[in-house]
Amino acid sequence: MTLLITAFAAIITGGIRLKGSSLARKLSLGVLALIYLGATLMWCVDAVMSVVKGEPFISDDPADVASQSLLGACVVVLGLVAWAAYLLFSRLRKTSQRES
Repeated sequence: MTLLITAFAAIITGGIRLKGSSLARKLSLGVLALIYLGATLMWCVDAVMSVVKGEPFISDDPADVASQSLLGACVVVLGLVAWAAYLLFSRLRKTSQRES
């Protein structure tokens, strides 16, 4: 479930980024799309390793699905926090370079 949630977030941000609006460039949505793409690739590797070990790809236990969904939501929120920190530091860097 975590893989599906992060893949969905990567597809949405990538699609918005590829639309090419000036706001998407100004907000550096490419960075956010790369964050989600990296998380998706990480969960893909985790899923493949689980299958290689003999574990099921998707669990049918409702408790597992709920915990994996919560983990996926946390990953998406953490990606947003990392992206906001990137935006903040890049804006601060640009401001300090103008003052010098």
